[in-house]
Amino acid sequence: MNLLHVKYAVEVAKAGSLNKAAENLFVALPNVSRSIKELEADIGISIFDRSAKGVTLTPEGEEFISYAKGILYQIDQIENMYKNGAVKKQKFSISVPRACYISDAFAEFSKTLTKEAAEIFYKETNSKRTIDNILNHDYKLGIIRYAENYDKYFKAMLEEKGLCYEMVTEFSYKLIMSANSPLAKKETITFDDLKEFIEIAHADPYVPSLSLAKVVKEELPDNIDRRIFIFERASQFDLLERNTETFMWVSPAPQGVLKNYNLVQRTCDENKKVYKDVLIYKKGYKLTELDKQFITALCESKRKHL
Repeated sequence: MNLLHVKYAVEVAKAGSLNKAAENLFVALPNVSRSIKELEADIGISIFDRSAKGVTLTPEGEEFISYAKGILYQIDQIENMYKNGAVKKQKFSISVPRACYISDAFAEFSKTLTKEAAEIFYKETNSKRTIDNILNHDYKLGIIRYAENYDKYFKAMLEEKGLCYEMVTEFSYKLIMSANSPLAKKETITFDDLKEFIEIAHADPYVPSLSLAKVVKEELPDNIDRRIFIFERASQFDLLERNTETFMWVSPAPQGVLKNYNLVQRTCDENKKVYKDVLIYKKGYKLTELDKQFITALCESKRKHL
């Protein structure tokens, strides 16, 4: 596989047109077209569907371009790393669930950075995308969250994909809501108490080998009629603070977060489901000093808040 052809394919995907890609690359159109055809022949797939309106990625092409971008990025990193006079950067990357104690750990970890140049990536998402980020997008660490009853599905998948995994913590979800919510007046809350309120939830649950419909049914049961699906943590807290009809299931939240947003945390004894947060990384990957510093901060935050 010719690396130059890969670069051309990524540019064509970006431009959406062979003509435009050729202009951007300062290469003759026939050369770009021929390179794409040779690349497709080499790897045995059609990367693009061609039409009078331009080119679009096939499903296999989307997957290929995703990998290709990662490869080209790594090549750029290698070139920069060994160029004369290149600045050595502190590097850290992690993909995590939306969790207050992990965010707290990351904030404390950030204080340990030295004055040297640094590139730090912190991505909040679901378990499926976290795994994909480590396998295909150059993230080094990940934390995935899943219900204890799905343990065998996740461990089998992690083993199959060559990922190491270490337990971070186990917990049961708590409820948080505005301090002015009627729910806040109750020390213990039942499922029936929640029926008239609005749940803030995530619409991206995932369990390997199980259908999304089955997972959604278990993770988002139909005893709640109103849900707002939010993916960004700050928006969740704004909603909870300002709409007294809302509530959210969370891993135990730090008191500082609750105080900042005028929230309270309550238990629901009927909710006995146990969740796991698990640290993952590729087999053979050697933890860096920054990785170890984050893990130390994570353990301290866990002891403090969970």
